[in-house]
Amino acid sequence: PEEVFTPDYAYYSSYSDSWVAHARRFVQRAVQRLDLGPDSLVTEVASNDGYLLQHLVARGVPVLGVEPCADVAAAARARGVRTEEVFLGEASGKELAGRYGTADLVVGNNVLAHVPDVVDFVRGLRALVSEGGVVSLEFPHLQRLVELRQFDTIYHEHYSYFTLRTAAAVLEAGDLVVVDVDELSTHGGSLRVWARPAVAAGRPSDTVGEVLSRERAAGLHDLAGHDGFAGAVLDVKSDLLEFLVGASRRGELVAGYGAPGKGNTLLNHCGVREDLLAFTVDRNPAKQGRYLPGTHIPIRGPEALADAGPDYVLVLPWNLRDEIAAQLAPLRERGTRLVVPIPRLEVL
Repeated sequence: PEEVFTPDYAYYSSYSDSWVAHARRFVQRAVQRLDLGPDSLVTEVASNDGYLLQHLVARGVPVLGVEPCADVAAAARARGVRTEEVFLGEASGKELAGRYGTADLVVGNNVLAHVPDVVDFVRGLRALVSEGGVVSLEFPHLQRLVELRQFDTIYHEHYSYFTLRTAAAVLEAGDLVVVDVDELSTHGGSLRVWARPAVAAGRPSDTVGEVLSRERAAGLHDLAGHDGFAGAVLDVKSDLLEFLVGASRRGELVAGYGAPGKGNTLLNHCGVREDLLAFTVDRNPAKQGRYLPGTHIPIRGPEALADAGPDYVLVLPWNLRDEIAAQLAPLRERGTRLVVPIPRLEVL
């Protein structure tokens, strides 16, 4: 983990406007649901650049960010978000709780899959939350990954891929019980689980049983539900390569948008290089002037699209397609078309 996530981890959550808006809506709901106020404490694990906790700071709710990456932790502090640079485990969770107190709400968005030792991690969550408190975790839903052919979200930063059943089993190892779940559209289809310490858990909502039943019906509680996934991935690869090769033969220019981890999986698996994708752009200055790993496709600032006027823009963070389409509206008015590769190739 120290090699992957520190010291200059280049992912800043706040560069996605829609993700910041998603965090703001979550905060509004959590404040109402848990009656959070100036006497509460909200701790977020993998708090990144303060994209979520800043909304609580603005409401006067005390917060603590737990973020091991020095650069994004510094960005969070600049927003007024109190942040500790540490990886969460049982020992560090107990140490933080001893200094700051246990929290009424512990949040962890898109971090569970990144953790090599999930049992130690959830025991850290348990150390951070109060006896009557709540843990809220968001993670991509394995059922959506399989159904929508999202193989590009499988990459080296992710150690695990969760159904509700497997997430609940991991949490139970940390004395936490899932009491409710929300199904979200983020990241191609995610779950938000709400868990409580076992001593105060009570009966889970009906929604928990409904999601578990759908997973079971899809075969995802055993191996059957995963049959055929490799063939579906091959279809994605074939369709993308057919499109890019065809555009190249017609003399059309294709550029990319974004430099996400999922984009690197997609392009490397498909064998795409600079001859088929001239360059990509990203709003994050930390990525500009560099190259995509493996493919060596150059990363430029967004203004490069206006300068080049490509015929097509391949949207690599397809989960942000609506946000990106809005950002590129002037380019589209000039005739550029967007290409979304997953779950099926679409030309917009």
